[in-house]
Amino acid sequence: MSRFSFAIVALTLASLAGWRPAVAADSGSLSMVVMDPLAAPLSCPCVEGYAQRDYEVLAEHLESALGRTVQVTFAESLATAMQKTGRPADIVIGKQSVVHSDATKVDLDVSAICRLTDLEGSTDQFGMIVVHRDDPARSVGDLSGYTIFFGPAEAEEKHSAALQLLSEAGISVTAERQKISPACSDGACKVVDMGPESRAAAVISSYAQPLLEGCGTIKKGDLRVLAKTKPVPFVTLFAAEAFDRDELAKLRTALSTVAVEPTVLEALESLVGFLPIEDSDAKKKAKS
Repeated sequence: MSRFSFAIVALTLASLAGWRPAVAADSGSLSMVVMDPLAAPLSCPCVEGYAQRDYEVLAEHLESALGRTVQVTFAESLATAMQKTGRPADIVIGKQSVVHSDATKVDLDVSAICRLTDLEGSTDQFGMIVVHRDDPARSVGDLSGYTIFFGPAEAEEKHSAALQLLSEAGISVTAERQKISPACSDGACKVVDMGPESRAAAVISSYAQPLLEGCGTIKKGDLRVLAKTKPVPFVTLFAAEAFDRDELAKLRTALSTVAVEPTVLEALESLVGFLPIEDSDAKKKAKS
């Protein structure tokens, strides 16, 4: 689907929703936890126009549409956020696989309802297996015996998707050669520092590559991308099961109208805002 057609679909969804802001009396505040690694408080301003998503603007949009105060909390984990707020989260926005994992840990029932498009209209990310620029490996099949720095298990693109890619290439990574690096920068720096003869590789997130070079963590050209994993869902918005049917319908409508709010789109660094899960998955199947 072209960008133009994609935008038209989103605009049509918003139009059909018949949305008009109707601010009612505040019936209780909503707690919105943001774990998106591209949110401004969780990222760095090293790359102009990238990874500086302003979710306070989205909160204002939702407040206007729902007639309820929205309190935004930024955190790298759901447990940390809930410790800050002292209450369960009503809305959670972050990597789909990470939110699923964190919600289980804190026993919070949430449902994924939509995904945020990036500036290209995509709702996906992928993992990238990288090696030192002078490493002799030229394909995933050359990584036999390599030490590989994976992301934690909850980071699907840096863990399970990468293991699947290696398995499909006939590469089995023994337990002692599987290292875990919580941050993309950790694994990337280790591969650079260990040198081309170390037989080491790292798995980084596709969204992190511009930041590693832009922030000076590594120099441009220090690493070479050997392979990419299959696409996996990226930033997903979850609603707590505590929402009743009418409240959830209002939330879905408010999110669909982001597509026709240029200020909100700019703040979220998004082409057409949020896509319902079913539309996002259909778009992915059409590409495959």
